[in-house]
Amino acid sequence: MAPRRNVQFQHRAHSTGLDRRRESFSDEAASESGSSTLRNGKNGESANGEPEVPPLSEYEKKKQTFVTRTIWTFVMISIFFAAMFAGHLYVIAIVTAVQIVSFKEVIAIANVPSRARRLKFTKSLNWYFLATTMYFLYGESVIYYFKHIILVDIVLLPLATHHRFISFMLYIFGFVFFVASLQKGHYRFQFTQFAWTHMALYLIVVQAHFIMNNIFEGMIWFFLPVSLVITNDIFAYVVGITFGRTQLIKLSPKKTVEGFVGAWICTVVFGVAMTNVLMRYSYFICPVNDLGANFWTGLTCSPNPVFIPHTYHLPIWFQMYRTFTIAPIQLHILVFATFASLIAPFGGFFASGLKRTFKIKDFGESIPGHGGITDRMDCQFIMGFFASMYYQSFIAIHKASVGGVIETAITGLTPEEQLEVVRGLSKYLFNQGVVSEKALDCLNVALRRR
Repeated sequence: MAPRRNVQFQHRAHSTGLDRRRESFSDEAASESGSSTLRNGKNGESANGEPEVPPLSEYEKKKQTFVTRTIWTFVMISIFFAAMFAGHLYVIAIVTAVQIVSFKEVIAIANVPSRARRLKFTKSLNWYFLATTMYFLYGESVIYYFKHIILVDIVLLPLATHHRFISFMLYIFGFVFFVASLQKGHYRFQFTQFAWTHMALYLIVVQAHFIMNNIFEGMIWFFLPVSLVITNDIFAYVVGITFGRTQLIKLSPKKTVEGFVGAWICTVVFGVAMTNVLMRYSYFICPVNDLGANFWTGLTCSPNPVFIPHTYHLPIWFQMYRTFTIAPIQLHILVFATFASLIAPFGGFFASGLKRTFKIKDFGESIPGHGGITDRMDCQFIMGFFASMYYQSFIAIHKASVGGVIETAITGLTPEEQLEVVRGLSKYLFNQGVVSEKALDCLNVALRRR
């Protein structure tokens, strides 16, 4: 037989489109082969005698997704409650993990792998800025809430007093390294990544920092905002499915006005009922003064006046009821529930618009059946931020603390003045019967030696 002529073979490295067509041809051939196998097989068996598995119908796929989603919902709820009852450290660990994974998911959707591979330090810089930001924000929280421990430690004292400068210099090192790593032909991509990283840091890490502060102020300020958002999400779905007719916003076509309003009412009722339960436990209402505490050991504190029932007098035109008694927190929770129902969902709408921009369905696949962590936390970040701002503005009691007094003495007084404060406090405590005369004499002797 004569050999064929004029037959050319293109190299695979330069035939991407051809490769794709070959793959499609291979798929078609495979499907035809599969069809012939089904035709040749007996009683639905393949050529090797194994039974053929029919493809899942659309209904079966939705059912499988629903089952997976439900199972993982209960898994997440179980982990959440287990951490909350185990202690504040476990909740902080979960919040830290959530913000790291969310940052990773948001950064990934704007990444271009082919360019990132050619630029060695793109991912490294992203994680460096994350670590620097977390160091600054976590340090601020730890120093603020645990001054009485940090400022009396000889090793931690310089780190605490110069924390902001250290954090700033760490950021400057990253900034200088970014500028030095700019490469011709990649400027647009590198500056896009730089801006995208800082946006992710603000929207995720900074807002998560305020959620962390809520935990330190008392577990109730963490649990209530989180549970209100979850409750609103559930009832928006239930009411929307049952009564929904009017579309709410084009970014989320399945959201309805009826579900939006119905979820608001249900969230308010849930918030009032849940607050009435939580305010009875010191573990929930007390600020953190012992990181080793849990639900069973509890915490001790003087409760914030917001948890103490107060009698309110109604205007004169209320003839039947002139007064009513209620804890102020049950009035504040109406504001929390309203924000969780009417404003926090716009965090989800923002995330939906972001996903539409990049033509993706979910931010990731961290949670089977749910998508990514960010898909579940899009409303929680803005809700936690609001809860912290509202608490500091209308609920927190700003008074002198042990840590604050120690900080003022260390940073504002000379060593001689600090010794004078010690002498004055020791004499006052002796007069109050708190310390014995022997202890006072020992202290005075020790102070005279200086």
